[in-house]
Amino acid sequence: MEALVLERTLTALDHIRLLNVVRRQRHSDGFPTPRLEIEQVLDACTIVPPNQTPPDVVTMQSRVLLQELDTAQRRELTLCYPSDAKPGSGFLSVLSPLGASLLGLKAGSVARWSTPAGEERAAEIVDILFQPEASGDYAM
Repeated sequence: MEALVLERTLTALDHIRLLNVVRRQRHSDGFPTPRLEIEQVLDACTIVPPNQTPPDVVTMQSRVLLQELDTAQRRELTLCYPSDAKPGSGFLSVLSPLGASLLGLKAGSVARWSTPAGEERAAEIVDILFQPEASGDYAM
């Protein structure tokens, strides 16, 4: 799938934490790994202080309502760190293709990703149901 360049905003705190997650992931098995999708997001994002994050942006721990473009199916997901991921319960790792495609996008944007089987998928971010920065509920 050809990567679409979408404007993305990340909090400075999320950016630092995710860089650390990527570093740990790269060094966990001692073998070179392909570039992770999240690395493209980290390289191309606008970084802002948490208290200046627009409330309509997907940040870590945000709960979002998605609508798949091909099926119109809606689902709620919470974007989380890999150690907290429970896909069956709606907690999606930021390192997954869908998770990486959501991070930093605004409500109304279309996230695009490829499944592990190579299928191209797309979903609109219908709403941000919870964002820690908007509620003041983030740790420095």
